[in-house]
Amino acid sequence: MNLVTVSGPPSSGKTSVILKTIKALEERGIKTGVVKFDCLYTDDDKLYARENIPVIKGLSGSLCPDHFFVSNIEEVVQWGRKLGLDMLITESAGLCNRCSPYIRDIKAVCVIDNLSGINTPRKIGPMLKTADIVVITKGDIVSQAEREVFAARVSAVNPEAMVMHINGLTGQGAYEFSTLLYDEETDIETVRGKRLRFSTPSAMCSYCLGETVIGEEYQLGNVKKINLGDGND
Repeated sequence: MNLVTVSGPPSSGKTSVILKTIKALEERGIKTGVVKFDCLYTDDDKLYARENIPVIKGLSGSLCPDHFFVSNIEEVVQWGRKLGLDMLITESAGLCNRCSPYIRDIKAVCVIDNLSGINTPRKIGPMLKTADIVVITKGDIVSQAEREVFAARVSAVNPEAMVMHINGLTGQGAYEFSTLLYDEETDIETVRGKRLRFSTPSAMCSYCLGETVIGEEYQLGNVKKINLGDGND
């Protein structure tokens, strides 16, 4: 079974891209399932179910979604193998630009859209910088010059990644993308023992553990304070 991790900022078009890509995979007889990771709520699982795509969702609740992902990825891999899937796609919560739910030797995709702002690639951390493939969406509503400049900004941040444009509405580019994802010779039996490409966001401060009172005396554990300078900056 192939395993692919798809991440990206909120509303970048991850689900639309995945749906169009799965349709292209199914046309080649490749059985694909999806695991949707999110925080408090998602109904994206209904979109997959409507297309008869095997899907489960996991909500992290008050936990960091990256930590939740790492704690459950082995179990969902075994779920996919039990169903006899050829391809399992995990979709991240897209909660913050610091997230890094990528695993070494497992294909990693970052979805980012042209409307997010010209400097957005520089604001995204490991989610973009350590991806194998970067998919740019919503190119149909910006000019050719804007598409080229945005793609150049992406490549400047991650020069090793393949950059592709996909239209999540029409599916243009999805077939080509699907051919990059699936490898007949790859068979992931387990991810136990594999390592993340980058560490997950730091945690374990007093607020992680339920503290709600503001004040330095209540801030314990992994705490980072802002640099206020000398007031002349």
